[in-house]
Amino acid sequence: MLEVSTSITGLMVALGAGLLIGAERERRKGTGPGRASAGVRTFVVATLLGALSITAGGELLLCVASAGIIAIACVSYVLSGREDPGLTSELALVACVPIGALAMREPTFAAAAAVTVAVVLAARGPLHRFVAAVVTEQEMHSALIFAAATLVVLPAIPDVSIGPFGAINPRSIWLVVIVMMAISAGGYMAVRALGVRYGLALAGFASGFVSSTATIAAMGARAKQTPELLIPAVAAGVASTLATVVQLVALLALTSERSLTAMAVSLACAGVVALAYAGVFARQAFKAAIDDAPDQGQAFDVFVALKLAAILAVIMLISAAMSAWFGTAGVTIAAAIAGFADTHAPAISAGQLVNANKLRPDAAVTAILLGMTTNTISKAIVAYTSGGADFAVRVIPGLILVIAAAWLGRLFV
Repeated sequence: MLEVSTSITGLMVALGAGLLIGAERERRKGTGPGRASAGVRTFVVATLLGALSITAGGELLLCVASAGIIAIACVSYVLSGREDPGLTSELALVACVPIGALAMREPTFAAAAAVTVAVVLAARGPLHRFVAAVVTEQEMHSALIFAAATLVVLPAIPDVSIGPFGAINPRSIWLVVIVMMAISAGGYMAVRALGVRYGLALAGFASGFVSSTATIAAMGARAKQTPELLIPAVAAGVASTLATVVQLVALLALTSERSLTAMAVSLACAGVVALAYAGVFARQAFKAAIDDAPDQGQAFDVFVALKLAAILAVIMLISAAMSAWFGTAGVTIAAAIAGFADTHAPAISAGQLVNANKLRPDAAVTAILLGMTTNTISKAIVAYTSGGADFAVRVIPGLILVIAAAWLGRLFV
């Protein structure tokens, strides 16, 4: 049996929840014959009905009370005959019954639920404007994909090591896909909100979360096509390298904290140098007026994330095999080769081997740095081929300084 103090607390929470939701609905009730049927008193009675039902008769009586409120809401909606076909008030009234019941057992949770419902009800205008006028159809499609990947697919994926050498963890790989999509979406939203008129450096940093190499290629092509944008394009290219460092921190924090701890100094040194070098050009880049608006497309490319996951799985398998056959040297060679295509996959692969106690953290640092080095070579080649000598002669020194700073940080491991 509930204690008296607990019962009183729950009842007060139920009363407050009904008043909060009812007050919000009362403001939108309207006046005259066309006004809504449910006002503040109706919502208070609904929450109290839920509290009293669960206390007096348990779940059975609560079900009966809920069914009664649902029937009343349906009849009210049919008889109202109003032009607005919305069901918001009726659904809010139905929600008050379980909130009132929850207040008797979990008053904190019930209070939070009531506040959430009230906030959603009060945000009608901003929410409608946001969905109808701000978010594009492609962005909504991206949001649904991300929600499905996070809330539907992730819980169903087992957290076990499978495959030859126990090298592949499906859950870790899918987490990488989610993180890649989230980071890409974050960069996209930054450009979407602030616009590229603040300079190409911001756009380069944001798109660097998708692919730093592709960003350098795009900025090089833009600099060659429009020579007056050379300095902003250089700042954007180097800023994308900073995004690579930030992304490595996020991915290692998610997949291998021991590897991140060992890499902390190297990544910090690389990040500081990338920020400083990009900042030199960004001072002028921020002054450049960019007329074109940011693209309003997809917040991320799911195929890029899936491609990374596939590459990661292959590299993890190869690294585990080479580690078993050739020891640490095999992992280092695999990471260096993989780095030409992508710097994240070999880093995560090395981190997974550290987690499995198949590789020492200091050896993982060497493997990751080798992957970053070969990836830097790829970026340098892309910078020259896409942007020409003028672009490359400014970007490549920054790339060299960044990787040199990372190797310098290796001395502190």
